Amino acid sequence: MTKLIEYAEASDEVRAVYDDIRATRQTDYINNFWKALANHPPTLQRTWQTLKEVMTSPGELDPLVRELIYIAVSVTNNCDYCISSHTAAARAKAGLFRSLSNRICQDG
Repeated sequence: MTKLIEYAEASDEVRAVYDDIRATRQTDYINNFWKALANHPPTLQRTWQTLKEVMTSPGELDPLVRELIYIAVSVTNNCDYCISSHTAAARAKAGLFRSLSNRICQDG
């Protein structure tokens, strides 16, 4: 199993990415996806920068719609971890009600 890199044991380069994730997402939580990628700091940094650009750059889609698209793709890919992660993010962004997220997951 891949080692998960916690903040306390992370290099300065990884800590900088973790700090940016926390600031951008307005949370203290770093999920295991990022902790696994931290085993290769260039991949962590590149992946975070790409995701950050997709999720925060100005555009026609608001942040909630972007998360809902992530949920739909996660359902299509049968990725329970991704479904859970993006559902939590959507709820945090807009107070998404459990019934709406459950319906999206059921309708897949």
